[in-house]
Amino acid sequence: MELRVLRYFLAVVDEKNISRAAQQLHVSQPTISRQIKDLEEELGIILFERGSRSIQLTNSGEYFAAQARQILSLTDKTLENIHENQDISGSVWIGSAEAKNFLTIAQAIRELQDTYPHIQINVTSTNADDVRARLKSGVFDFGVIMEPAEKSDFDFIHLPGESRWGLLVPNTSPLAQRDHLKLDDLLGEKLIISQQKGMTDVLNDWFGESNRDIHVVATFNLLYNASLMVSAGVGYALCIDGIINTNQSELTFIPLAPTLTTGSSIVWLKGHRLSTAAKTLLNQISAELN
Repeated sequence: MELRVLRYFLAVVDEKNISRAAQQLHVSQPTISRQIKDLEEELGIILFERGSRSIQLTNSGEYFAAQARQILSLTDKTLENIHENQDISGSVWIGSAEAKNFLTIAQAIRELQDTYPHIQINVTSTNADDVRARLKSGVFDFGVIMEPAEKSDFDFIHLPGESRWGLLVPNTSPLAQRDHLKLDDLLGEKLIISQQKGMTDVLNDWFGESNRDIHVVATFNLLYNASLMVSAGVGYALCIDGIINTNQSELTFIPLAPTLTTGSSIVWLKGHRLSTAAKTLLNQISAELN
């Protein structure tokens, strides 16, 4: 399976038309058609459902397209880092949960720009489960994950600062007038919680046997979408502070009392050889912490 063929395949996926894909790639239409047919025979699956005007991916094609994008992304990143010059260049990919502790990473990136302007930092906002998967596949160099988290497969550095847990509610809610909430105040309320695997353990630890009275109506992986559900009246979002700016908004963040906090860590895969650009960023982060 050649990388060139994967690029042909993804061009057809994006254009939904072989003729337009051929024009974009500056090759003939029969060449694209033949390569796609050979690819399907090699894989033993049908990738596309052909229509009169456009073509759509099959279920197997959807999965293969997602994998092909990761393969090409990893290939492009590898080539950039191999061709780094004496000034140190290349791309570094970071997958990050939403956390105000990311400010430490941002400050390190800012300092890095002055000394190594040819290093490009790419940040993807996602959840901890996706961070782990893409670290193990080599797509991400680093991940920023919220605690508590399983880190046995990773090296890590704890980032400074703690974030408070609380409830994001509409200003029109009776709860919006409270300066804090107790855990018992959450029982029976319609809650929107994080999809992160460790969240269930956190709730069990907080509520004990009372967790059966927790009413979860929706989940989220990015808090901005959860805030829109709160605004729409779906429920209240159980989250950490500092992510959604509630100033001059229709939402209010109410902290839990007694105070419950969480931290975050930057992690990277044990035994994985970091590129020079990635090691340079890690050194800069360590310098920021010191």
